Amino acid sequence: MFSLLLTFTPLTIIPNELAVTDQGNILTTVTRDHYSLPFLDGPFIEDEKMDLLLDNLEQKIRKEPVNASLNDNDEIVKEKPGITLDRQKFNVLFRKFFYDGKPVKVEVPKKKVFPKVDSELLAEIKENEIGSYETYFKSSNKERTRNIELSAAAINNHVLFPGETFSFNKVVGKRTKEKGYKRAPVIVKGELAEDIGGGICQVSSTLYNAVNLIGIEIVERYSHSRSVPYVPPGRDATVSWYGPDFAFKNEYNHPILIRADAKNGKMSITIYSSDSVEHKSK
Repeated sequence: MFSLLLTFTPLTIIPNELAVTDQGNILTTVTRDHYSLPFLDGPFIEDEKMDLLLDNLEQKIRKEPVNASLNDNDEIVKEKPGITLDRQKFNVLFRKFFYDGKPVKVEVPKKKVFPKVDSELLAEIKENEIGSYETYFKSSNKERTRNIELSAAAINNHVLFPGETFSFNKVVGKRTKEKGYKRAPVIVKGELAEDIGGGICQVSSTLYNAVNLIGIEIVERYSHSRSVPYVPPGRDATVSWYGPDFAFKNEYNHPILIRADAKNGKMSITIYSSDSVEHKSK
């Protein structure tokens, strides 16, 4: 009789693999046993492995949002939303597969990531000039000029929200040959030398003078070990990837917009904000 029951009673077999796809293409195949913690009353999902899976999927599909910006004609270029993994929805789908065996194939769930700076905000803060500064350089020095242009472009259109701190090194990033930076003169311990990115201190120094405002707190700033020709003595801000940084905090009640341009031997930076901007301490 027992053998007959085995013959006619179907066994429930839960599938062991889940295919995760993106627009029909397989991103990864998940093995059920790999995420299982055995217990007497049934298997449980191992949280640490699940978190790693979620991080891996997010890394594969994530597209960063793009802030609204101003072009060379001061026209607003509309923002673009990004994409990330909908972790909550994927968790639900995975648990259905893990405990019920269905489905065995899922399209990776996504959700939009919206940029911090949209067209509406940019339109509000792009008209009211609250600070500016200009310096000059020899455009005939092609290497130094290129470095100035690249670092100026890196800070151009940057929006700093109330309470946030701007770090020149963080925003501009490491100066490398791969990014187009050239070897040019730098000041090291009072002596002239050459290094990748030489000249960018003119950009950080111009920015330092442009943000010399009542609503800006200078958090970190160092002078060169010798005078520089593009700003008055004591008005420079030296930066180095492995050394000093230039950083300041926005203490206004509105975001500020940095507009930077290096062209025809002139480095110019202008700071903008809302018409109703004021120092938060007021």
